[in-house]
Amino acid sequence: MHLSTRRDVSMPGTTTIRVSRTTCDSLNELADRRGESVAATVNRAVELLEQEAIGIKLSTPLREDELE
Repeated sequence: MHLSTRRDVSMPGTTTIRVSRTTCDSLNELADRRGESVAATVNRAVELLEQEAIGIKLSTPLREDELE
């Protein structure tokens, strides 16, 4: 996935991302099933990935210096 520096004039504060056709099709299908926009679906996916990363970090045992 590559971020583009070109701004989408139809939605201020947004940018375009480049994904494979397969990923694009999957995002469109997921958005349709969820009854929301592709942007909302991508936002939710990012939130879930961030939560997953936090969960992985929290499940890592504390180091000795963190126990004090």
